[in-house]
Amino acid sequence: MHTQPVDSPPRPPAPAPARWAAVLTLCSALLLALVATRWRPLMTLDGDIAETTHRWAVDEPGLTQTFRILTDWVWDPWTMRLLCAAAVVWLLWRHAARRTALWLVLATALGTALQQGLKAAVDRARPVWPDPVDSAHYSAFPSGHAMTATVVCGLLLYLLHRHGVGRAVWRTAVAVAVVSVLGVGLTRVWLGVHWASDVVGGWVMGTALVALAVIAHGRWGSRRRGGATD
Repeated sequence: MHTQPVDSPPRPPAPAPARWAAVLTLCSALLLALVATRWRPLMTLDGDIAETTHRWAVDEPGLTQTFRILTDWVWDPWTMRLLCAAAVVWLLWRHAARRTALWLVLATALGTALQQGLKAAVDRARPVWPDPVDSAHYSAFPSGHAMTATVVCGLLLYLLHRHGVGRAVWRTAVAVAVVSVLGVGLTRVWLGVHWASDVVGGWVMGTALVALAVIAHGRWGSRRRGGATD
């Protein structure tokens, strides 16, 4: 009869969030290095995309105005933070979820601090046009709109999944989150206020932060098992 060796148990595979966090962090560091050193192929690609989308934006004023409303009001970072604040209030109302509310506040604040710190460190200039269709201030990399939307939507999706919402609610939330994250990034490039790599950087770094936050929340919760649940 065949028996398996028992000298040592097999090592369990690394949790999915940990693998994703490692890959995304590596990708973020690589893109940061390419932007900071102004790697010529990336700069050329950014310039070609920016020139093309700006030409479209000038030729389509109606669509451009719609994108301005979406990016300035619907998907603005402050709108996303207000959405996060509403989730915090709901968690605080559920008295057993106060630690999760604190976790959500800290993760969102860390995302804001990270993007602002990177903007100051990289100090990348935004695109400049003789006929701009919109304006923005401060440094370009990474896109604050793209990163904030990614962080807030990712964290809220995690909380919805964790609390076991119905299938219809879950699918609707995923669809809204995907449209918001992709949409805000595309509008920033269309409006000529960000390079494409700024937006990709915001997406990748924001997703990496969400993965790290999920890991931290899981470990925090595992240490508290046996007591009150959050």
